[in-house]
Amino acid sequence: MAFGTANATTIANTSTAVTTVASMTQDEDAAPAEELGFHQELKKRFIEGGPGFMGIVLLCLILGLAIAIERIIFLNLSTTNTKKLTQDVEDALASGGVEAAKEVCRNTKGPIASIYYQGLDRTDEGLDAAEKAVVAYGGVQMGQLEKNVSWISLFIALAPMLGFMGTVIGMIQAFDKIEAAGDMQPSLVAGGIKVALLTTVFGLVVAIILQIFYNYIIAKIDSIVNDMEDASITLMDLLIRNKK
Repeated sequence: MAFGTANATTIANTSTAVTTVASMTQDEDAAPAEELGFHQELKKRFIEGGPGFMGIVLLCLILGLAIAIERIIFLNLSTTNTKKLTQDVEDALASGGVEAAKEVCRNTKGPIASIYYQGLDRTDEGLDAAEKAVVAYGGVQMGQLEKNVSWISLFIALAPMLGFMGTVIGMIQAFDKIEAAGDMQPSLVAGGIKVALLTTVFGLVVAIILQIFYNYIIAKIDSIVNDMEDASITLMDLLIRNKK
């Protein structure tokens, strides 16, 4: 009897261990399946929304992100250490004159260095001519900073509008099916409304993503423009002191 009891206990322990291992294996397999399920669910919802409007909304996202990334790279390359540039130009004016200061500006990237160069290049014509050149070229540089930004705002407005249009068209199709069936079936209505609302969801998601990039770009442009205005005032002060 003792021997039988020991065998029963051993078998019970073995069964418990096997169950525990099986449970752990199922949990490990469930984690990647759940992670993979998100992508599958996203793909499924995208296909359910219809290739027409969903494809156009996706195109808005791709084009908007492409322009936003290009602008961010351009703006980051246009950012200049204004204090260092001003100090270098001031030292060059004191040691080598206008030509040395122009050489410093030529070797420095960014709109502020370009504005400095245009102002220094007009110093022979007088301070008024230099100031007009700085103001005029500042406007040109501002236009280059804001280039293609309006397209991002267009895609921000266009994506949810396309989503709403897809929703309205989907609702019309759902009611057409109800009219053709001659009966108010809940499955018919629910399926049509679900597919219609998917376009709105994706349109709003695209607009939110692009809006974040757009606000960052606008803030970056404002920062560079403020630096340009301060640098223009500083340059005129340097030229006035150099004339004296």
